[in-house]
Amino acid sequence: MTTVDHPARDGTGGSARRPVRVPFPVVDEVARHCLQEAEPETVHIEIHLPGPLDRDRLTAAFTEALRRHPRVLMREAPGRWYRRRYEWELTPEPDTAVVSFTPPGRDSLRAARARCLEAAPPLSASPPVRLEVVEGAGPAAGGGAGPDTPTGTSADPATGAGSGNGNGNGTVLFLTINHTALDGPACLRVLATAAELYGGRDNTPAAPPVRSPDAVEPGDTSTPSVWAPPARVASGAPESTPGNGLIVTELAVPRRPQGSPYTVNDQLMAATALTVAHWNREHGQRPRPLRITMPVDDRPRGADMPIGNGTRLVEVTFSPAEVDASRMGELLRRTATRTRALKAADRPQLGHGAALLTAPVVPVAWRAAVTRGLRRAAGPWTSTCLLSNIGRIPYALDFGEEAGRARAVWFSAPARTPRGLTVTTASTAGRLHVSLRWSRSLLGHGDGAHLRDLFEHYLHATEETGASDR
Repeated sequence: MTTVDHPARDGTGGSARRPVRVPFPVVDEVARHCLQEAEPETVHIEIHLPGPLDRDRLTAAFTEALRRHPRVLMREAPGRWYRRRYEWELTPEPDTAVVSFTPPGRDSLRAARARCLEAAPPLSASPPVRLEVVEGAGPAAGGGAGPDTPTGTSADPATGAGSGNGNGNGTVLFLTINHTALDGPACLRVLATAAELYGGRDNTPAAPPVRSPDAVEPGDTSTPSVWAPPARVASGAPESTPGNGLIVTELAVPRRPQGSPYTVNDQLMAATALTVAHWNREHGQRPRPLRITMPVDDRPRGADMPIGNGTRLVEVTFSPAEVDASRMGELLRRTATRTRALKAADRPQLGHGAALLTAPVVPVAWRAAVTRGLRRAAGPWTSTCLLSNIGRIPYALDFGEEAGRARAVWFSAPARTPRGLTVTTASTAGRLHVSLRWSRSLLGHGDGAHLRDLFEHYLHATEETGASDR
């Protein structure tokens, strides 16, 4: 391991010299400029295991996993107001306790989910990640729990999260990530390393699925104009408390005909577009083009996976006439053509404008003020919503004989206004795990439940009628 990975240490456990500093990448800097206490930029990862974990062994394994991925062990370095850039300061060890344990309780899952949304780990302490372990949280999802009731939980109107029954021997891991520093796939890689250290079993990532060449169809790559402001998610019954609400649910992975030109990701994108269009019609909003942000992650999933915010954001646009469930096959093929073209395009993570905006030519405090002003001005052109499909979880997340393999993995991405709604999906053990997260200033829990039902309906429709109008 090089000194770039870890600062040198002297014989007393202290640093022999100033810790290594790494400039903020573009994504980190833009996120740092736009932090808000009312709607923290957190990523939530929730992993359900069928058996119990030993506290000391898990703490040791997770701490060692952090050391093996030293880019996680960082904090924001202090600096003067006139500095040209923010910097991460790498640390040899965590600054604070990272792992905590919650005993069984009636509301343990609900409270843990709420904590994932309400407060981001501070950037001033290394690492900006917290792992909460809820013990005795019931059997893992996939054992017959219904929508929004994973592992024996029930919906809570105040938080949009479930409450644990505390009657089982299972364990749920809640990882809360400050999205200014890290993203979900990077931290899942760290958890996979911890699982391997804890259970002693191979957690090498499985090979990603490959779209066969004969499934690709040529198509029209034209898209609706991006110059018109896109549709906003219509306001429902917002709540008085700030922050985000969340609903998680488990569904079947949608089927598709063999040799289809579209992927499950395209089915999820079509279902998201149809869900939002339906919701907006119900609330009397005039039809406008839908623009859905989609993260694309090209990083390898092995132990050498680059850690940080590694996804690039692309936007899939649909005209109102294109979002038509009666022409599902056409919608799916059009979606596949557009997503394939966007994934293949070579562009910076946040586009060329963000790269220019973060060039270190003036003090970072001045750039922060400009960035916040531009973000407010660009609000009407912000995408309608975000769909983040993690895809098939590539790691077994096997914690050994007693704790077992993960049976359910949920992610959720931040849902700040003006976008205000994110849909995050992942598949584990042959099941699709869906999180709907929203800004409480836009929607209430009942709205989230209705959107979940609409999404389930339209996702099912993609497999029933996807090839009927060829």
